[in-house]
Amino acid sequence: MTRFLQERGGKKRVAVVCADDASTRYAVEKGSEMGFIEPLYVEGDDKDECARRAVSMVHNGEADIIMKGLINTDNLLRAILDKEHGILRPGRVLTHVCMAEIPKYEKLLFFTDAAVIPIPTKQQRRQQIGYINYVCHALGIEEPRIALIHCAEKVSEKTFPYTKDYLDIIAESQTGKYGRCIIDGPLDLKTSLDSVSLREKGIHSAIDGQADALIFPDIVAGNVFYKTLTLFAYAKTAGVLQGTLCPCVVSSRADSPESKFYSLALAAI
Repeated sequence: MTRFLQERGGKKRVAVVCADDASTRYAVEKGSEMGFIEPLYVEGDDKDECARRAVSMVHNGEADIIMKGLINTDNLLRAILDKEHGILRPGRVLTHVCMAEIPKYEKLLFFTDAAVIPIPTKQQRRQQIGYINYVCHALGIEEPRIALIHCAEKVSEKTFPYTKDYLDIIAESQTGKYGRCIIDGPLDLKTSLDSVSLREKGIHSAIDGQADALIFPDIVAGNVFYKTLTLFAYAKTAGVLQGTLCPCVVSSRADSPESKFYSLALAAI
């Protein structure tokens, strides 16, 4: 990913809000040294004012990316989502797209949403699919395989009503509504990512156990998956907010310096 950025050339201007922690400074300094970002530090005692200034910089064409430092996510999101001065695109929803490099998976894996939308509505889920397909294409994946995640491979309209909508989403994808991609589901995590498990269950899917992206049913499933990857699978992760006028890096204070650096690189792409 970083090699791709260096080969492409050019710098993105990053409004770094309250870069008072070592991990944020590490990420920003490394990105600056590698030549793909120009940091613009937004500092001050009033963190809400710092957040508003960063958002204003985007509106004024002074910044291409916003990055969260030592400021509560709520403070930054208030400025981002402000109805009069915020940077949420009209008619769009705010969601979080994560990318992971997992030692035992042969390619990058993208998933949503681990951080923003508690229980996606039908409209929100469709926008999540659009965002994740866009990000996959930006990383050079020509036809992303997108799995709609459930705990089983059967539609259960009474117990899990969202699974019925999965069938509508698949039908829509076949008309080209979401652009070039392959969508299937419901699939569980193993049948999405492991072709042996898929065959052992006797399931036929165009995903073929080789998903590029996962759409989780709610934030609980997405967040647990994210934290399991980082704690037990030693995955390298990156995440950005989508739906805004510019990519926003809103990492957790518990995220590693490397994760914040990869998030910044993903935002720059």
